[in-house]
Amino acid sequence: MSDAVMDSHDHDHHHGPAHKGFKRWLFTTNHKDIGTMYLIFALVMLFVGGAFALVIRAELFMPGLQIVSPDYFNQMTTMHGLVMVFMVIMPAMTGLANWQIPLMIGAPDMALPRLNNWSFWILPIALALIGSTLFIDGPGPNFGWTFYAPLSTTYGPPSTDYMIFAIHLLGLSSIMGSINIIVTIFNLRAPGMTLMKMPIFVWTWLITAFLIIAVMPVLAGAVTMMLMDRHFGTAFFEAGGGGDPVMFQHIFWFFGHPEVYILILPAFGVISEVIPTFSSKKIFGYRFMVYATASIAILSFVVWAHHMFTTGIPLAAELFFMYTTMLIAVPTGIKVFNWVGTMWRGALRFEPPMLFAVAFVILFTIGGFSGLMLSIVPADYQYQDTYFVVAHFHYVLVPGALFGIMTAVYYWLPKWSGKMYSHKLANWHFWLTVISLNLTFFPMHFLGLAGMPRRIPDYALQFTNFNAVATVGAFMFGLSQLVFVWLIISTVRSGKPTTPEVWESSHGLEWTLPSPPPYHTFETPPHVE
Repeated sequence: MSDAVMDSHDHDHHHGPAHKGFKRWLFTTNHKDIGTMYLIFALVMLFVGGAFALVIRAELFMPGLQIVSPDYFNQMTTMHGLVMVFMVIMPAMTGLANWQIPLMIGAPDMALPRLNNWSFWILPIALALIGSTLFIDGPGPNFGWTFYAPLSTTYGPPSTDYMIFAIHLLGLSSIMGSINIIVTIFNLRAPGMTLMKMPIFVWTWLITAFLIIAVMPVLAGAVTMMLMDRHFGTAFFEAGGGGDPVMFQHIFWFFGHPEVYILILPAFGVISEVIPTFSSKKIFGYRFMVYATASIAILSFVVWAHHMFTTGIPLAAELFFMYTTMLIAVPTGIKVFNWVGTMWRGALRFEPPMLFAVAFVILFTIGGFSGLMLSIVPADYQYQDTYFVVAHFHYVLVPGALFGIMTAVYYWLPKWSGKMYSHKLANWHFWLTVISLNLTFFPMHFLGLAGMPRRIPDYALQFTNFNAVATVGAFMFGLSQLVFVWLIISTVRSGKPTTPEVWESSHGLEWTLPSPPPYHTFETPPHVE
């Protein structure tokens, strides 16, 4: 029986979940349930990945080896990166897409509901595979989250194979989720909703989904070649057999740089929904926002070798990648300009979602400026593989992607749960998070400029003070997120009931529904004027 027939059968016979208890979550094809599972999974993994980071920071609190061996330290850097990218940011963004896209485009559900269920349940299996590497005999993956060959091929421990299979599963999950999002947006929009009437969040996810489908197979190819080198006698990345370890970097970063935009573009969409609501205005330059998003996606494919300026690539290639990297700052700058333009002379209300959105714009811009510094070839020779790079990408991904997710939760949680959270608690969470974030990552710029290399468990005495500050900030940042968890739990349990529109000046189809929305929504598609 087809999905469509099954769905119509379900709609006729009940307006709640078909199963109760655990079975409901195991077998659900409802986009709200699956979105909730993605978000809870990402929240749990935020603390797991954060714990790995705190091991790193605890070791770096002072010089000398205090807590863990260098090998375990390297395992923590690998696991922290993999968990944060593939099990926190990407699932959280997919969870937001699952919850919001059908509500925002007036669709009854995602287009491929069973595929939706499957794409989520692959994640815990991948987690079990990659998590098992910490408990098996011998070291876990200990070569960094970029798993450069030949460290991961010739010299990689046996546990590397588990990591390779986990990455295949994570990629499969992402591709299936993206196909579902694209089909839903193209086929299930409400009558009258043309592409240029879609909310910006839907646009950013549509473009992100195409990016995922384009680059995830490239990563799959890279890890398959690793597996062949490790077990089947090939020498793709082995110089002794005629291969080239630098080729691995080219393949990895051809995936890796669009991946950065996969993590950040949905956050751009969230900010583009929140700032107009709390400025009591429409988004400034809607069409330019859409074109800028598409431009970022296209340009993300021609900047990958800026990660490789020190590998000996030809001068012409260095110049090409330097200029394309600078060029990608233009559409990003347009977005920042349009957000500021939306706030300009608006009736601003600094409620929790708006606080996070403004912090996003300011702190993400700092990350963008340090990215421009890194794009300059001769300067990059100094910054390469130092803590300056760590500072740069954490300013892009923490106030960027992670703040985007937090902004979305503060904006839509009252709609999802039908209850309003404590603004006092939300403000505490905001200020603790922003202060601790800057305490953690801003000193890393100075460490990098002074020459401290990244991914080392020990360091020279002159780096002690800034490292101590960063460690204190990191533990403060981690503890601040417990406030966030408590806020979510207390809201769902005992928050004050809220209205359908939740926020003054809220706009879009999702705000026409009751709070919380019924289990099945838009069975009769709304008409968009």
